[in-house]
Amino acid sequence: MRHQDKVVVITGAGQGMGRAMAQRFAAEGARVAALDLQEAAARDVAAQLGDRALGLGCDVADAASVRAAFEAIQQAFGRVDVLVNSAGTGAMDSFPEVPDENWARVIGVNLTGTFLCCREAVRLMQKGSQGGVLINVSSTAIATGEGPAHYCATKAGVVGLTRSIARELAPQGIRANVLVPGPTNTPMMADIPDEWRDQMIAAIPLGRMAEPEDLAGVASFLASDDAAYMTGQNVSVNGGMAFL
Repeated sequence: MRHQDKVVVITGAGQGMGRAMAQRFAAEGARVAALDLQEAAARDVAAQLGDRALGLGCDVADAASVRAAFEAIQQAFGRVDVLVNSAGTGAMDSFPEVPDENWARVIGVNLTGTFLCCREAVRLMQKGSQGGVLINVSSTAIATGEGPAHYCATKAGVVGLTRSIARELAPQGIRANVLVPGPTNTPMMADIPDEWRDQMIAAIPLGRMAEPEDLAGVASFLASDDAAYMTGQNVSVNGGMAFL
């Protein structure tokens, strides 16, 4: 129960990695705010976690939606101790054919969404004296370059954003780290062609994709006092396919 009574906000909590993280933090005693673009999915996760959880619809790419979600969290729980930015999206576009709207959407969710949620969480963390933890999800694509240009660009941007936050806010007791997954068995992977999927698995020394629970365990560690001296770091969970 190392997260007993902490308030943990998780974006993209309606499925995949975010859902596994919500379950892990709740099992370790946290009060969880599950955010997802699909409000019904967020509420379903919260209902499974019990009366100490809150499910909210939130478009992380929209500042007003993010602000409203964090206002609801403050009203329900009074503070935020941990934020995990797990919400993400992608599109299978070749570089010369990337539509403007796809570029804007991927940037909006993966990078702008991370910024907006971090900003609101930090504002609440600064109102207390307990500090806080930010965990932003990137991708092994930042090292390998594998993946569409807009996806790789946003995930590299998340690293730069997190390092800036970590350096600026460390004196206030707010830590920020990057969780860097490799290929993970989530619904997003269902859109990837089988041939590309097989090639990715073949390149992983441990011989399999990550399961969402693999990432949830590392997120729990990063949010805990066991990681109290870690900030501004990339923590890669990729089965050995890349060394960061």
